Amino acid sequence: MQQGRASRTALAVAALRAAHQLMDAPLVFTDPLALPLLGPEAEARIQADEARLHAPPARFLRAALVARSRFAEDALAAAVAQGVDQYVVLGAGLDTFAYRNPHPGLRVLEVDHPATQAWKREMLAAAGIAPPAGVAYAAVDFESDTLADGLTRAGFDWNRPAFVAWLGVTVYLTRDAILDTLRRVAALPAGSGIVFDYSLPPDRLTDGQRVTFQAIADRAAAEGEPWRTFFTPDALAEDLRGLGFGAVVDVGPAELNPRYFAGRADGLALGGVGRLAHASVTSPSPITRGL
Repeated sequence: MQQGRASRTALAVAALRAAHQLMDAPLVFTDPLALPLLGPEAEARIQADEARLHAPPARFLRAALVARSRFAEDALAAAVAQGVDQYVVLGAGLDTFAYRNPHPGLRVLEVDHPATQAWKREMLAAAGIAPPAGVAYAAVDFESDTLADGLTRAGFDWNRPAFVAWLGVTVYLTRDAILDTLRRVAALPAGSGIVFDYSLPPDRLTDGQRVTFQAIADRAAAEGEPWRTFFTPDALAEDLRGLGFGAVVDVGPAELNPRYFAGRADGLALGGVGRLAHASVTSPSPITRGL
């Protein structure tokens, strides 16, 4: 994201989540706030763009976005059932979970750039969506601030387990920045966990997948947010275990298409460019605690 400017990619992601609510049946990911958040003209804009949205690469990207949100919120529900009561959304963008949170007692901490958070809060106010008492905003400008400082200011309790969602972010960061954040999540108390998505490198894709990859990456670059870092499942699993995570689950189309997209008549399915990792803390790694 360019300095001082709200993320245009966040808006594009939110628009595709909203399009899913209108265009796809049955829903993979139900979000009743996706359309209202984007304003009264959102439905008309989506309907006017329906031809593009039904064609690749938009259909594959939409499938990836709703699958990752569903996967993360399913994993969160399992963590809450085990007693976790803190949910950190890294790079929250226009995510709406905090405003439709079904888990009593779960505190949600949204982490993002101050410009993006201010823009989002204006959109929430315009849509008449009031932030509940259980949400806190950790504004972090990485030019002058740290994630640990932002979370501490927002009231994060470092002594209790937390579940972390980190969606749509890793491709934009350097490998060192990604591993540093993961290392610090691994230092949280046992019972903590993180779900994040990542892209396979282009040389691991089929010709058709590379076309989709390039179209999406080119659009992000045109918005000033180029893709930088990719992983393979085996190498990432080795990295995660080396950082101290005790359990790692890595899933892609082979696992998620039968789970979320089986029996559909509309062709909505994952295309294979991205994958999801769920890493759990069974005992904190020995680094200094703190994100």
